[in-house]
Amino acid sequence: MTEAPEPGVPNGRAPARNRPGTPCRVSLMAHGMAAAQAFYGELFGWEFQPGPSRLDPCVRALLNGREVGGIGQLPPGRRLPVAWTPYLASDDVDLTAETVRLCGGTIGVGPLDAGGIGRLTIGSDPWGAVFGLLRARPHPGAETTGLPGTPVWHELLTYETAGVATFYSRLFGYERKPDGSAGVDRVTLHLDGRPVAAVHGVGRALPHDRGSHWMTYFEVTDTDEATERLVALGGRVLTPARNTARGRMAIVADPEGARFALIQGSR
Repeated sequence: MTEAPEPGVPNGRAPARNRPGTPCRVSLMAHGMAAAQAFYGELFGWEFQPGPSRLDPCVRALLNGREVGGIGQLPPGRRLPVAWTPYLASDDVDLTAETVRLCGGTIGVGPLDAGGIGRLTIGSDPWGAVFGLLRARPHPGAETTGLPGTPVWHELLTYETAGVATFYSRLFGYERKPDGSAGVDRVTLHLDGRPVAAVHGVGRALPHDRGSHWMTYFEVTDTDEATERLVALGGRVLTPARNTARGRMAIVADPEGARFALIQGSR
């Protein structure tokens, strides 16, 4: 199991969510959509509403009436890893999708118009990490951030950072700031001088069953209490709760194996 990286969660300094290159949405593709709703509803207090018919079957996840993300169902018989996927904002999804292809990535879904969500596409970088692109349609009550139960940070776990960080910088013009710690291969991606995500090279410690993948960090009020509740709901703790420079965090997985992080005190 890969040692959990130090999260670079910004303390209230994230750029506006519609700035191109900023994470603006998360979604989970699960085999059992009803079971996933029950799990995350109990863990984070989410409620659910039907999602866009173009992406059916799927639901929107809401917290206090505001959208947090979405949950969709994987096609029957497809043995794909269950995972959380971040979407990066784009002013022109079609153009950015073409840039993904030109830079060695792939596009697997879209671009397409997804009802009230906006125009989106899903692809992967040249090292196989899946991510989405989204030109969101603003609507009242959307985009809650920074509260318990919401995503507050995203980190790409990969073999090494050099090529991967270059790929994403070509898409969005990120400024890359290396971690100053000796022996740590980690780069924080900045826009307008502010951190928006990170790339962490873990070498041979990269999980063989996952390969390169994005990790989403969710804010919680109490990491220890949240991990206990997660286990009671059928989830697993992969890296126990510990104190970091950015808050108390744990790496966990839901009952189907989707990995994510819980972090307390990121703000």
